[in-house]
Amino acid sequence: MVRYNSLLALLICAVLSGCSPCGGGSGGLFGGIEDSPLRDESLTGTAWQIQTNFRKIYDLYRDRVVSISTESMTTGRSNPIFDDPFAPSGRRTGLGTGFVLSEDGYICTNHHVVGNAEKIIVKAGEKTYVASVVGSDERTDIALLKIEPSETLKAVYLGNSDDVKVGDWAVAIGNPFGLDKTFTVGVISATARRDVDFMGSHQSHIQTDASINPGNSGGPLINIKGQVIGINRMIFSKSGGYMGIGFAIPINTAKTVLDHLKRYKKVKRGFIGVQIVPVSPAVARQAGRNNAAGALVVEVLRDSPAARGGIARNDIIIRVNDIDIVNYGDLVETLGESAIGSTLRVTVWRGGRSVTLTVRVSERK
Repeated sequence: MVRYNSLLALLICAVLSGCSPCGGGSGGLFGGIEDSPLRDESLTGTAWQIQTNFRKIYDLYRDRVVSISTESMTTGRSNPIFDDPFAPSGRRTGLGTGFVLSEDGYICTNHHVVGNAEKIIVKAGEKTYVASVVGSDERTDIALLKIEPSETLKAVYLGNSDDVKVGDWAVAIGNPFGLDKTFTVGVISATARRDVDFMGSHQSHIQTDASINPGNSGGPLINIKGQVIGINRMIFSKSGGYMGIGFAIPINTAKTVLDHLKRYKKVKRGFIGVQIVPVSPAVARQAGRNNAAGALVVEVLRDSPAARGGIARNDIIIRVNDIDIVNYGDLVETLGESAIGSTLRVTVWRGGRSVTLTVRVSERK
């Protein structure tokens, strides 16, 4: 009876005071919580628009980003960050991310996600599929998978990584630590970052502070327009976890690699037959140059395209077509992306002056 009277008193009080019994809305027990003084501020409006755009990006990509799980035989020491402690003895499982390239089931991810896998499972939406490897390239760390979907998939929108600038918004969507469809936001903190590769490659990377962790590998890095500008690849870390620096493969690099993997199951790389090293300041001074830009030729292979084109030992390659060769890595990347059979204008520094030669690209064997 006491409990009933207390409830009746509360209801009467609510009616007389014009508020709901649960205290919600303005005039409740804790005041007008819905009427923030910043609600109509112009800056809040701009921030709200950006927030709305982030929501749209997530909605656009939630079915275009896939999770990848792999299984393989255990080799070497286990890694508690990447391995499943409940996996059967003698087996190792891994987690990664990928994204849809075509309606019929082509998937992009990293080579290191699937390189040694015996079984690859792709989860697209609420459905899972066994995937096959169409082709995988260790040097660029890019892999192309294929699934046979039971319905039409939604493909991502590929952007232009050459347009990326420091300070641009960056969105990463992936599967860190198995947490499906995790969405993180940051900015581009550097572009054309080289010599950060644990595999020894000199390829360029996009650097971002959008949170990337183990399991994000192979997922898309997306700009504010909802376009994929990179493939999340690795992090700088002393602990195995996020420390504010992540690296992505530029999507323009990936476009060429993925096309080769689909066509040839491998990457056909350009070759001209030179061995090169970075230009030291001392070598540059001796050659009569005021900077150390370029790549120094230390050997020209006999009967190679370079030899036939007139490139000689001790030449400094400073330009290929319209691309300035600032360092050793620029030349490696430029030659590797050159079409087989194409003709290059190679400008070298020789005898105190620049000389332009013509070299026909062959395929690296």
